[in-house]
Amino acid sequence: MEKFKLRFCAALLCIVHYALCIGAAEVKSPNGNIELKFSVNQTGRPVYEMSYKGKAVVKPSFLGLELAKDKHASKGLKETDLMDGFTIAKEEMSTFDEVWKPVWGETATIRNHYVEYVAVLQQQSSHREMLIRFRVYDDGIGFRYEFPQQKELNYFLIKEERSEFAMAGDHTAWWLPGDYDTQEQETQETKLSEIRSRMKEAVNWGNSSVAVFSETGVQTSLQMKSNDGLYINIHEAACADYATMHLELVDAQTKALTTQLGGGSNAYTPNPSPSAWPVPKPFTFVSHLTPDATGLKGAMQTPCATPWRTVMVSDDARDMLSSNLILNLNEPCALDDVSWIHPTKYCGVWWEMIVGKSSWNYTDEFPSIKLAGDAFPNSPSSIINYQLAKPNGRHAANNEKVKRYIDFAAKNGLDEVLVEGWNVGWEDWANMWKRDVFDFVTPYPDFDIQMLNDYAHSKGVKLLMHHETSSSTQNYERHMEQAFQLMNKYGYDAVKTGYVGDIIPRGDHHYSQSMNNHYLYVVKEAAKHHIMVNAHEATRPTGLCRTYPNLVGNESARGTEYEAFGGSRPDHTCILPFTRLQGGPMDYTPGIFVTKLSEWSNNTSWARITIAGSLALYLTMYSPLQMAADLPEHYEKFDDAFQFIRDVACDWDDSRYLEAEPADYITVARKAKGTDNWFVGGKCDENGHTAIVKLDFLDKGRKYDCTIYADAKDAHYETNPQAYTITKKEVKAGQTLKIQEAPGGGFAISLIAK
Repeated sequence: MEKFKLRFCAALLCIVHYALCIGAAEVKSPNGNIELKFSVNQTGRPVYEMSYKGKAVVKPSFLGLELAKDKHASKGLKETDLMDGFTIAKEEMSTFDEVWKPVWGETATIRNHYVEYVAVLQQQSSHREMLIRFRVYDDGIGFRYEFPQQKELNYFLIKEERSEFAMAGDHTAWWLPGDYDTQEQETQETKLSEIRSRMKEAVNWGNSSVAVFSETGVQTSLQMKSNDGLYINIHEAACADYATMHLELVDAQTKALTTQLGGGSNAYTPNPSPSAWPVPKPFTFVSHLTPDATGLKGAMQTPCATPWRTVMVSDDARDMLSSNLILNLNEPCALDDVSWIHPTKYCGVWWEMIVGKSSWNYTDEFPSIKLAGDAFPNSPSSIINYQLAKPNGRHAANNEKVKRYIDFAAKNGLDEVLVEGWNVGWEDWANMWKRDVFDFVTPYPDFDIQMLNDYAHSKGVKLLMHHETSSSTQNYERHMEQAFQLMNKYGYDAVKTGYVGDIIPRGDHHYSQSMNNHYLYVVKEAAKHHIMVNAHEATRPTGLCRTYPNLVGNESARGTEYEAFGGSRPDHTCILPFTRLQGGPMDYTPGIFVTKLSEWSNNTSWARITIAGSLALYLTMYSPLQMAADLPEHYEKFDDAFQFIRDVACDWDDSRYLEAEPADYITVARKAKGTDNWFVGGKCDENGHTAIVKLDFLDKGRKYDCTIYADAKDAHYETNPQAYTITKKEVKAGQTLKIQEAPGGGFAISLIAK
């Protein structure tokens, strides 16, 4: 499809209708299914509502921001909130239609088609101006607040954003506990009215950093389903220079919009909502921003804008997965040259440390260390001489083992090899909330960085850098330029960053405005060095990968590593595409074949998935960065099944979601970039599923070599996870495949055009 744009401002009576009495607007999506209404009420409060095919999605809900008084302002001066007292000074509308090409993605092109409505609001008491911009798509809406530069509103502090989302009923919801520091929770499935009673047991209290703020606070992306069959999703897009948004549910027991749920020293008790603001009706979500160390939610300077608040809706679950609304609300690519950005399939020295068989640290002799340059001049030295330290014999990032992984990657067509624990400092990295922890350039004695990179490049493979910051952001920013220069010197083109633990500077949170600025700063600086970034434990994505496509992956959820920490339910990977993946791809690190870890370690945990289900994740858990996470010797034991991981692509020209139901099952077909080959994956929960795969997406009149990797008849994630079958046949368009997925299982298909 050729790129085209249409943008015009006119009185499109078929799309936008103005009620002249109070300046109310009615805006319809391009196909007419979604209708947005906006107005200001008698007290000047902005109000919006949204419907889909005549059904209420968001009932009348207030918009606005509560501001904090600047301590540097004149004494006695009270800050005026941007909540009420507004009149509509001006209204604008337009349509926009374009097709753009992502650098990588699920499809070769993406259509961005919406109707836009802008209300210019003036607050009479303060003489301030605020714009609320709505974009209405066929699959949802986005809105944000904009603040032009003006004399009466220059610098301002946000006490809380008060965007409301009033649901039409007690929907079924798939949610994570609201937390300022972690998304590494297991998704809960309850009615909205049951969130409060489930909250305490839903929290992963053992995570390295927990800051749960409310008994009814949840994270976005929040997936819901109404009793009348609507799928509704609330999230945000383009979160930059702003705090990450959570949602707080107002239920029958709510007395104030915010209460504390005991979460240790990091639990935060914000100021309660002023009594002047009416408490919304039950089943209303109110935005709740992540605070910084001072308790404030944001510091702004005009001109500026908030991120987009998004509501997706459809009566077909597949539309939730195929939506590009989040990406479309982000700015176009900001990089002039993207030729160096490439989807990547990798393996790595990682899983055996996660499981506990090997260690990241080189020695066990020292209780603490200081790196060169951390002590003041003339102070007593406490710097370890690693050349004299006794190795513990369990350090995984050693020359021999890394060469083994390089050989495996080269033999099997994998692009890169991740190595964790290569650099000095791991001995006490997570014990003391330590500021100066790594320098990101000094290798351990058993890691020859020059030799290993030369060896990898001779095999056509690259090493993938690892930078664990230990959440000491000042330390990372201090060393980052030198670290990126080292990567350039040795030919690394990708880095996995990590943010385990509580944030330093102390008191800040992972999802605050300052931390979101840090994550984006890393991505921008990396781009200057032609380095791709895969951030772990960072903020959840909001589509910024469109603007900065070197952000090729994030973790930001409960990944495969938790299979070594007690495991995740089989339905976990059947809900993440509806929630976490709405904002961008996840480095889930799939591909575990030996699921019972006690077979090769002292770890008694086990992965709740079959081998065929593990193969399916390379399709259902979309990412341009895919890891073969298990050990080389385990893949060699099941070499015929590993063939699918060799073959499957990680960049696509087309994607078709064939079946979907949140937390139950997903079936998707994808066409490999620049080829006529298709790959299909299906994953299900603990109940099993019969997948019906209609091959309507294949080219008519063409034949395909079809290889089906499926669960065996007696396969089961608990009792027989390694039982699978491989079937080869010839197929063509119009045929239908019926495939039985075992409990916790799935299937994978390669379709190679003849």
